[in-house]
Amino acid sequence: MKKNQVSMLLLLLGCVCLGAGWLRGENGVILAKAIRICLECVGIG
Repeated sequence: MKKNQVSMLLLLLGCVCLGAGWLRGENGVILAKAIRICLECVGIG
C-alpha cells in the first residue's frame, strides 16, 4: 500500500466514525460537557 492510500483510508475511517457519532446524537453530549467544563474554569459552574 502506498502512503497516499493509507492516508485516504484513515481519512475515510475518521469520516465514518464522525458520521456514526453524529447519528447517535453524541455531538449534543460533547457540547454539554464542553460548556460545563468552561463554566467551571471561569468559576461560575
